[in-house]
Amino acid sequence: MSIWTPRILSVLRIITALLFMEHGLMKLLHFPAAQPGVPDPLPTILLVAGAIEVAGGALIALGLFTRVAAFICSGQMAFAYFIAHFPQNSWPGLNGGDAAILFCFIFLYLAFAGGGEWSLDAARAKSETRG
Repeated sequence: MSIWTPRILSVLRIITALLFMEHGLMKLLHFPAAQPGVPDPLPTILLVAGAIEVAGGALIALGLFTRVAAFICSGQMAFAYFIAHFPQNSWPGLNGGDAAILFCFIFLYLAFAGGGEWSLDAARAKSETRG
């Protein structure tokens, strides 16, 4: 089973990043639909959040600069939780912050673990060792 660990890490990275990107695309482009509860036009803080979600999600999905992108996205999710969710209620199941917490900690893990075997970071590292 341990041979699959770096590959499953890559699968976790890709799926998490694509879901994260979806939140940004819903904020910025209303794709696949407008994000429920988000005002239109977007306040600056949500424009920045959407940009981080799309750009950071894309980098993480590709596994390019994974550690830095994941660290930034983790911080954004911690900030989002304490600014938007926690004031509503201290329980994540009641304040809608479950996803923010999961994204925060998965991205924090990726900031330390890296992109895994199927990432552009891994491909770059292999090509640098070859020459």
